[in-house]
Amino acid sequence: MYKIVSRLLIYGDMPKDTILMELADIVRRMDDKSQKKEELLTRTFTQLKHLLQVATDYGFDKNLWHNYLTFLLITSENPFSITCEKVGANEGSVNYFAKGDFRVFKELFDYDFSRLEEFLGVDCFARISDYQAIGKKELMYNKNVSQKVQALSAQLEQAGDEEAFFDCVTGFYKAYGVGMFGLNKAFRISSGERDEVMFHPINNMDTVMLKDLVGYELQKQKLIDNTTAFVQGKKANNVLLFGDSGTGKSTSIKAIVNEFYPQGLRMIEIYKHQFKDLSTVIARIKNRNYKFIIYMDDLSFEEFEVEYKFLKAVIEGGVETRPDNILIYATSNRRHLIKENWSDRNDMEHDNGMHRSDTMEEKLSLVNRFGVTICYSKPSQKEYFHIVTELSRRAGIQMEEKELCAEANKWELSHGGISGRTAQQFVNYLLGKN
Repeated sequence: MYKIVSRLLIYGDMPKDTILMELADIVRRMDDKSQKKEELLTRTFTQLKHLLQVATDYGFDKNLWHNYLTFLLITSENPFSITCEKVGANEGSVNYFAKGDFRVFKELFDYDFSRLEEFLGVDCFARISDYQAIGKKELMYNKNVSQKVQALSAQLEQAGDEEAFFDCVTGFYKAYGVGMFGLNKAFRISSGERDEVMFHPINNMDTVMLKDLVGYELQKQKLIDNTTAFVQGKKANNVLLFGDSGTGKSTSIKAIVNEFYPQGLRMIEIYKHQFKDLSTVIARIKNRNYKFIIYMDDLSFEEFEVEYKFLKAVIEGGVETRPDNILIYATSNRRHLIKENWSDRNDMEHDNGMHRSDTMEEKLSLVNRFGVTICYSKPSQKEYFHIVTELSRRAGIQMEEKELCAEANKWELSHGGISGRTAQQFVNYLLGKN
């Protein structure tokens, strides 16, 4: 196996502690007798434990070795795979080297572990080639990644040679992309050592779709129109969704990501205290073949906070032009985002010589950076009853409409007032009683 793996070129830059590299070294040391059998057995069990952990994390089943190799192929971000993402393979000399690597992976797919098993006196590799995973709830693993890996793994098992491997893998890159951004819909960020920005996939994001949000048809259509233009490479605007709490602003953003994920849309959620990292985030994603929404939920600033000035410059107005594959979508309960004082409306001079009307204009200018503003207002009582009725019907609740609306009215009076969120909470309450 070591000689096989050593022939990898494009995909060969793997850390030595990966499962594949460790197993290759174990086989090498078995062959040259440079390590004791007991030590090799311990090392083999350690790698099998790691393989089972990967299988658990991603819900792999059947042939875990094939699933693992497939996972390596679709998470390896190298010049070839990144060039192929969302575009597919083009004619070029690099294809010769890629096919050489795929010939290696074909050999690894077909690798016979029986010699190692016989030497160690185990049958564990035979077990993982026909593995029956214990059923798990979807929240316990990333179902989106699991399905993609297993589907491609099944295709590669049928691939007869490196040409077929090439077509399967590059076809996957074109359909979904590669690496973390190819497999996942949404991400959060954190700062590591030396202020390095790290991306973290949001596993099991809410699968809500726009049709699940009752009402607000005009608002949803505005969002669809802008996002459609964006993913099609046309001009599009940053979007601010503002209005009363519980009206579906955040739900609409999640739904739009779910709707347009197959077309290459991804979302990165950023909080106010992370605005200092915005430039770094943009630099990391601007050359990828995806469309990114930078999502800011519940965006607002108190009078003493100055982060909005940095945000203004990043959104539009800095020296560097905002990349075409990035937009900012924000939600807020405030129309103007920044808290105003009545004194701001008085045009008397500040102590520093600035007109207060200039101060107000400075604050309002942040909103003007969003080319599309969409208002989600609190529903009327009639609209509230419609939302309750529709959600109840979808949930299979059998109750007379008159009684349902009467109970919904009682609920909202003691649970935060009229809103789509209150309606959903009321339906959840009814479902919990049954």
